Amino acid sequence: MTLTDKTGAALAVAKEPGKFTVAVDGQAVGLADFRDKDGQRVFFHTEVDDSFGGRGIATVMVREALTATRAEGLRIVPVCPLVSAYVKKNHEFDDIVDRPTREIMQWLKS
Repeated sequence: MTLTDKTGAALAVAKEPGKFTVAVDGQAVGLADFRDKDGQRVFFHTEVDDSFGGRGIATVMVREALTATRAEGLRIVPVCPLVSAYVKKNHEFDDIVDRPTREIMQWLKS
């Protein structure tokens, strides 16, 4: 499936160590940082370059990251506000979403 933003520009989402990245026409424009712990993938930071805002790029990146997380057999912990908003609005991941706990929040700070 070809990924595109709202303007029709080609997107590529890739998993790298500790993050998913998104590129527009080959140019890196955003990322979703995560850490894995005990069968959970904790998403704690997401950003897209301001000059690419409003094009739905973050939404595509998050959807692809969560789909990959499911495929890896991991559960999702949405600490990042953008990822949290996505899973609240889109229920296809409800079965693998865990709420952030105090333990997870302290672990992220370590």
